[in-house]
Amino acid sequence: MARARLLLVEDDAALAELLIWHFEREEFEVEHTPDGEEALLLAQESPPDLVLLDWMIEGLSGIEVCRRLRRLNDTANVPIIMLTARGEEEDRVRGLETGADDYVTKPFSPRELVARVGAVLRRVRPALAGERLSYSDIEMDTVSHKVRRDGATVPLGPTEFRLLKHFLEHPGRVFSRERLLDSVWGRDSDIEPRTVDVHIRRLRKAINDGGRPDIIRTVRSAGYALDVEGAL
Repeated sequence: MARARLLLVEDDAALAELLIWHFEREEFEVEHTPDGEEALLLAQESPPDLVLLDWMIEGLSGIEVCRRLRRLNDTANVPIIMLTARGEEEDRVRGLETGADDYVTKPFSPRELVARVGAVLRRVRPALAGERLSYSDIEMDTVSHKVRRDGATVPLGPTEFRLLKHFLEHPGRVFSRERLLDSVWGRDSDIEPRTVDVHIRRLRKAINDGGRPDIIRTVRSAGYALDVEGAL
């Protein structure tokens, strides 16, 4: 399977180095430039599978680079995620209206960014999204239906597998019982919302076997999330 190619346009050298390390660890091929003009040249010479684009960069602004990429035939459909310290709603709307597929406000978690890039690729480039999902020390092979935690096999039933897959696709995000029912069981399911709790307990028992930290966080009155920060 080909590695997904990522063009990182970021003029903060320390942040760029950190992101390159995280993405290469997840087997992405990363090309980096701090300059907007060079980013356009690189993208035209060899269109990437996705562009991570900082708003405030050297040369052309990120927003102008995004606008021009959308005008070029070879890059018109390449997914773009904007990285910026500008968190105002007006700025987010402007970025999305210019053609960005997603918008991430600094500071952010590199792990979350890797997950969001994976989510965008699964949506627009299914063949590049890969067969493996991972978060923290959990790895899932969606083709062979195998799950490992810290290298050890985790036996899961079909429902627990689908539940964990959903969490791995949206790490850190809190889902209510109703949302989990819709996403994992389907909208036409007659299952009671409290049934979700039963399967969450089964999933926890399986992945936490051996005294491992519980990374499924219960959020009072809200639902559940896959969140290593909340692990005890």
